[in-house]
Formats: sequence, structure tokens, C-alpha cells
Amino acid sequence: MKRNTLASYLMLAVLPLAIQGAYAQTQAEKEHAAQVGGTMGAYEQAGGSPMANVPMHQDINPKAPPMTEAEFEKGKEIYFQRCAGCHGVLRKGATGKPLTPDITLGKGTDYLKVFINYGSPAGMPNWGTSGELTASEVDLMARYVQQTPPSPPEYGMKEMEGSWKVLVPVDKRPKKKENDLDLSNLFSVTLRDAGKIALIDGASKKIIDTYNTGYAVHISRMSASGRYLYVIGRDAKIDLIDLWMEKPAIVAEIKIGLEARSVETSKYKGYEDKYAIAGSYWPPQYVIMNGDTLKPLKIVSTRGMTVDPQEYHPEPRVASIVASHYHPEFVVNAKETGKIMMVNYQDLNNLKTTTIDAARFLHDGGFDSTGRYFLVAANASNKIAVVDTKENKLAALVDVGKTPHPGRGANFVDPKNGPVWATGHLGDETISLIGTDPVKHKAQAWKVVRTLAGQGGGSLFIKTHPKSKNLWVDTPLNPDPQISQSVAVYDIANLDKGFVRVPIGEWSGLGEGAKRIVQPEYNKAGDEVWFSVWSAKDKQSAIVIVDDKTRKLKAVIKDPRLITPTGKFNVHNTQHDVY
Repeated sequence: MKRNTLASYLMLAVLPLAIQGAYAQTQAEKEHAAQVGGTMGAYEQAGGSPMANVPMHQDINPKAPPMTEAEFEKGKEIYFQRCAGCHGVLRKGATGKPLTPDITLGKGTDYLKVFINYGSPAGMPNWGTSGELTASEVDLMARYVQQTPPSPPEYGMKEMEGSWKVLVPVDKRPKKKENDLDLSNLFSVTLRDAGKIALIDGASKKIIDTYNTGYAVHISRMSASGRYLYVIGRDAKIDLIDLWMEKPAIVAEIKIGLEARSVETSKYKGYEDKYAIAGSYWPPQYVIMNGDTLKPLKIVSTRGMTVDPQEYHPEPRVASIVASHYHPEFVVNAKETGKIMMVNYQDLNNLKTTTIDAARFLHDGGFDSTGRYFLVAANASNKIAVVDTKENKLAALVDVGKTPHPGRGANFVDPKNGPVWATGHLGDETISLIGTDPVKHKAQAWKVVRTLAGQGGGSLFIKTHPKSKNLWVDTPLNPDPQISQSVAVYDIANLDKGFVRVPIGEWSGLGEGAKRIVQPEYNKAGDEVWFSVWSAKDKQSAIVIVDDKTRKLKAVIKDPRLITPTGKFNVHNTQHDVY
């Protein structure tokens, strides 16, 4: 039976989508496969099976359902693309439940097929009925998650340096802005399944250009100066785009692991644009780089003990990173261990880190309106952890709804309770409002002061703007098409009135397709809200723009290049943490 070696994995790791086929096999698996393979070969010659010439995947667990080697490879690819983000590379669970064989084998193939096909209101997408997976792929994945999770290889400095490229040296780049673009109102739009981003002009609504990037870009982040745009794909590839060039272009790239989600840049005074940092899901670690070249400087592992029950975890993925405004520090969140690390980048050779115990499993979050307090979802614990980035300590752990998923959250002034930060939830229909002013509204600080009823579970992002009177909440992962293809909007001055449903999917004018509505994002002026209408790769997608004041349709961007648009990041709002 043909098997990939670790050496071939590391060679492939510098290529896009490497993780999809780059899982190493343990020695125990090899020995078992050799023993079973020899027996199977003799049996097939005697029995004349129609599968005689089909290479079969041999799992170390004899109870695992049969899969061909080709099916197993395809299952790894689909799992990386659609499942690993929630369930983990080793399938130990986080936002999603564990999918290890001790659990999945007991459920059985038929049960798993139904769950994968139809999803759940708690945030599991309806992969089958939405058209994202075919019936045969649903069956394949139901069998795949009953196999023993393959162990991916490690990825260190040698591999990073091997993938690192400076396409335009710093001394060959412009000394000042050379184009007429309004950079502050550009949008970096993720074209998920195309492995690209699009730069769209906020005024004309025209695509300036598209750029080949890492697969399924997760976020875009701006340097402190607003010159450099960093994008990171789920395949852990980072691309650095110089927006000052006559035609903005990728000037450097690097692959920092096999799977990743987060990238950020230094923002503290005196360190603007000096450093970048990226965290990977696999291997579980983060790397600090030069901000203008992406040269890797220091790698730090996050493996260690959980906050509770204080046991070793082999896969504490780096879920999110923000840059402190009060110290030369990055705030690094390790998902599985529930630890928040304040990493001081003043002296990389003598790295100082303050570790804060929060709760599992840390995911995404954002600052309060003052930029002092960072609020991050510990979604499997149904909590929001609040970190005081000035004092470098935990301010509170706040109980919220089921599986909070705020994106960066939403800051506004509640008419009864003062300044609040809001989050939606994957697991229920509620929106939790947390008081954020411990000085003038001390009684309300770090408590849920109001709970709003939303249109359903499956929310990923919530958004408002300092100049807006509206609060927008998406629900793209709800299995009900009426809910996933619309958004809820609240009047901040009259929250008790509840939400109004806005039919973004209908307004897009698209034909068939999932048309999930995801991630409201404001323009710089705060008078427009942009929504992605996200359908499958072979269906038409769009971006719908709504007038924030009237809540009426303003524009629809349709273009063949808009393949599976998801996240949208306005340069000004991203640069200045406006949300």
C-alpha cells in the first residue's frame, strides 16, 4: 500500500492546500497496515473481490468502516476545508464537539450522515441540504470521522524560512503613496474557495483587483500606518500587500504552519509596522516576524496545561490575536487551554509573557470602545473573558448564552445601562449585552445587562458603528434558509421593540444557491453596511450594500470574480479597531 512519508509532507507544506493531504502516519499505523495489507492481498487473490485492485485505507481500529485510500484522502481534504476549524485538527473538539472514534463509532454511519446532512440549530451547518456537500460526500465524511485521526507533521523555522519570499525588497518600494485610491475606504474581501482576496473601492463599489492568497483567507489586518495589508489563509499562508504602490501588489509571503487563523501587527507607539505576529492551529504555536518583510524571527509553542481541569493538551490552537494599545504587547489567545498570553515584543531574545487564566475554549473577540479592555469568547464554556490590557490581568469572566461567537463584537451605548459590548451566539438565538464602563457605570460593568431575542442560532458576526443607530446580527449557520438568508437589525434607541428581519438574500437577486448572509461590515463613514451573500463555489454569490439610515437596499455587487465571498474588512475600521 502506498504511503506518504514525513519528508514528502514537509516538501508539500510550502504549497497552498498542503494540509489537505499532508498528514503523517505513525509507525504503529504503518506496522499494522503492513500486517493487514499482506493478509488482505492473499485473501483477495483467492476470493476474486471486485475491490482487488483498489487500494484500501487500513485504520488501526478494526471497527472503523471501510474506506478506499482515495476516499480517505478526500475526507482529509474536506475535513480541513469545512470541519477542522470547529472540531480541531486532532478532532478533539472546541467550538464543535469532539469527533474522535470513541464517540463517532458508537453513533454509527447512518446517524452521522443525518447530522452532517441536516445540521443543527446550535450552529452545525447543514452541509448536505445546503448543497455544499453531495450525498456521496456526506456518506464519505460520516465514515471518515470514524477513522483514527491522522497525526500531522510539525513545522518549524526551517520550513518557514523555506517558504518565505520577499517579492519586492523594501528599498524597491515607494517612499510615498503612488496611487489615487482612497485607501481608508477600501475593502479587503475574502473569496474563500477561490483562494483569493478582492480589493473593492468603497465609493465606486468596483473591484480594483484580486490577489492569489492562501486558501480560505480567514482575516485581513492593517498595519498601524495603514500602508500594509496582511491576509492569512486557513492553510497558514500569509500575504503582505503594499497599498502604497501604483498598483497595490503582494510584496512578501510566508507559510507559518499547516493550518492557521490569526495575524496582527504591532501598534504601540514607537513600534508601528515593526513586527507582525501569526498564530497557527497546527502546529499549535505563534511566530513573530518583521512587519515589512515577514522574515520569521521567533517561534513559541502553546502546548501545555489547561486552566481546568489542569491537564496536558497537545493542541492549544492560537485562535485570535490583537495588538495592545497600552504596552508593546500582543494578546494571544490559546483556544484549548483557555490561556491568554500578553507577549511583550520589546526584547525577542528575552521574551516576557504574562499568562492569564481565562476559560476554555477561547475563540474570537475585540476591544471595548476605549481600547483598554479586550473581550474574548470562551465559547465552549459559554463565557466572555475580559482582560484589562493596561493592568495585564483578568477583569472578569461573564456568563453569556450558548457558544458565543462575536467576531470582534459591537460597541454602543445602551439607553438604560451605558456603554456595552455585544455578542451573538452559535448555540441559541440570544444576543448578550455586557456593560463595559467600570467608572461611570460600575454597577453594570462586566455583567450581562440585557439579553435580546434574535431570529435564531448560528450567528457568526454582530456589528454596529459609532455613527450608527443600528445593530446588525447575521445567522449564516442556521439550517433554516429563511433565517440564514436574512439578518436581524435592532434600533439601539429602542431595543425592547425587538428586531426587524431584512431579506438580504432576496435583495441580492441571485438564483439558486445557499445564499448564506455573513459578516456585516461598515464603510469608513458609517452610513453603509456591506453583507456577503455566500453560496457554493459553483453558484453565483454577491455583496449587498444597505443604507444604514434607511435600512433600504443601496447597491448589489455581482461579478464572476466574487467566488464565495465571506469576510470583508474596511481598511479604516480595521486599522483603528472600529466596531
